[in-house]
Amino acid sequence: MKNNPIIEKSSLHPRNKHRSRYDFGVLLHKTPELKSFIFTNEYGIETIDFNNPLAVKTLNKALLKTYYGILDWNLPEDYLCPPIPGRADYIHQIADLLAEENQNMIPTGEAIMGIDIGVGANCIYPILGNSEYGWSFVATDIDATALENCVSIIEKNPHLSEVISLQQQVNSRFIFKDIIQPEDKFAFTICNPPFHDSKEEAAKSASRKVSNLTNQKTANPILNFGGQNNELWCEGGELAFINQMIYESVKYPKQCFWFTTLVSKKDNLKSIYKTLNKVEAAAIKTIEMNQGQKISRLVAWTFLSENQQKDWKFTSE
Repeated sequence: MKNNPIIEKSSLHPRNKHRSRYDFGVLLHKTPELKSFIFTNEYGIETIDFNNPLAVKTLNKALLKTYYGILDWNLPEDYLCPPIPGRADYIHQIADLLAEENQNMIPTGEAIMGIDIGVGANCIYPILGNSEYGWSFVATDIDATALENCVSIIEKNPHLSEVISLQQQVNSRFIFKDIIQPEDKFAFTICNPPFHDSKEEAAKSASRKVSNLTNQKTANPILNFGGQNNELWCEGGELAFINQMIYESVKYPKQCFWFTTLVSKKDNLKSIYKTLNKVEAAAIKTIEMNQGQKISRLVAWTFLSENQQKDWKFTSE
C-alpha cells in the first residue's frame, strides 16, 4: 500500500484525528473491504470516489473501527452518511466551550450529558463524543427507522448501551418538549439542522455537489452522503428550525449550560442573533468551522448568568 504524503489539514481542530490524509494502510488492516474502493488519482495520491455512496459508507466504517472503537456500523439505504472529520470537529469545539468555565479543563466522563437533536440513523455525534471524552447522550429524532438503526448500532457495540439513550420526538412541531425532563441537567445540546426549505432545493444542491465532484451535470443526482427528507429539508429551512429551537430553549434556562447548533448559511446569522437577543440570552458565541471547501459555524447560547456559569458543576455530585 502506497504511503500518501502527509499534509496537515490545518483548518480542522488541533485534536481532530483526521488532520492528515487518510492512512489507507492502517484503515485496511481493520477493514479489508475498503480496498476495492481505493485508487490512485492523477496526482499520485490514494483516495476513494466520494461520489460513490458505498465507498463513503465503507470509509466511515473503517474510520470508526480504527479510531473510535466501533466494531460494527451500518446505515439503511438512502440515510445520511456523515463526513467523520467535520462531525468530529463539532465535538472538539463543544469540548473547548465546556472547558472555558471549567478552569480550562475539558470535563470528561459519563456524568457529562448532551442532547443530540436529530441523531439520524448514523448515531455519529454520540459515538464520537463518547469515544473522545466519555460523554453520555440523549439522542432524539422524529424518524422511527433512523432510531431503530441506532438501536442496531448500539447492540453491536455494547459499550454504548449505558451512555446513549434514544428517544423519539413524536410531535414534529417540537424539539425539546417531552425530551428534557424536570430533573435533567445537560452540559450541552448539539444539532446539525436540515438546511434546505424544500425537496426541490435539496435536489438542486445535490445536483451541484455531484457536478462539482464529477464535472458532469446530472438531472438525477445520487447523494454521495445520502439523506432522508427530514434530514435535508424542513419548511422554512435552516433558519426556521433554529429559531424554533431558540424559542423552545427559553423554557429550560437552568437545565442546559450551552445550547448549540451548526449554521450552514452565513446569511442566516443576523436573524439568529436577533432572535437570541429577543429572548435575552445571557451569552452568545459563534465559532467558525472550516472543513476544506465547506465553511460552517457553530452558534452557542446560554441563559445562565456569569455567576450561574461559574457555579455550574460539570461532575456528578
